[in-house]
Amino acid sequence: MEAHALTARLTNRIEFPYLVMLMSGGHCLLAVVEGVTKFKLLGTCIDTSPGDMFDKTARRLKLKSLPHLEDMCGGAAIEHLALQGDPHKFEFPSVLSHFKNCNFSFSGLQYMAKKYIEIEEKELGLGAATVIPSAADLCASLQFAAVNHLGKRLYRAFLFCDMKELLPKVKRTLVLSGGVASNSYIRNSLAYIAEYFDCEVVCPPGRLCTDNGVMIAWNGIEKLTQGVDMIYSNFDEVIAEHRSPLGVSLVDEVVEADLKVNKISTHLLKGQKTSSKGGAFTSC
Repeated sequence: MEAHALTARLTNRIEFPYLVMLMSGGHCLLAVVEGVTKFKLLGTCIDTSPGDMFDKTARRLKLKSLPHLEDMCGGAAIEHLALQGDPHKFEFPSVLSHFKNCNFSFSGLQYMAKKYIEIEEKELGLGAATVIPSAADLCASLQFAAVNHLGKRLYRAFLFCDMKELLPKVKRTLVLSGGVASNSYIRNSLAYIAEYFDCEVVCPPGRLCTDNGVMIAWNGIEKLTQGVDMIYSNFDEVIAEHRSPLGVSLVDEVVEADLKVNKISTHLLKGQKTSSKGGAFTSC
């Protein structure tokens, strides 16, 4: 997670502190990066990650059976097919809408997608290898629901950072990292929220979002340069953990802040901006 958060500094001049939103096949989190080893965690995923949700939904949709999608990973296939779909065709629940935190949950969206697929397969009597006719609409609707959830959490994170003065007032940076950040629809929509808070968005190149070898090597270089967390001997004293926490958790403080996310104007359809009227995010 540290490596993901720092990867953007390999290709861009980014000064501490900055906000990072990590979206991958194994994680989803929001944190303020104050240094190479100094992080303040604002929110984390409590169940299924967004990348895992997209991959498993693509597998359930049997998208690899479509010739033009057979060489794509699940998330890329959903993004590609969603371009042809209606993001309002299927209704997905508003996730964690009653919880004023920055945590993430994607298991409910994955479950609803599975139910929609099962219903259509049963109604049309489709075989095991047949893709449902409304697959493009389902992909578009699922993306819409996912980015709506991600956007609300990001918006609250900005409010919290402003309240606690965790980010500079000028020259602020949001780093979008992880494999899901390579989804242009999601990236463009979240970038519009960042623009609302006068924040520049930096996203590492796609190959760096998924190349764990490069990001871990860069993380080592950052630590070596700063002279922190270096182990020269006494390896027996190193503590190994199954899942090491990222920095200091401020998750409970975000809840205590009781920050309401008001409607904000954005056009999520195909990730493009629109006029200042209307609203894609509901209050929560």
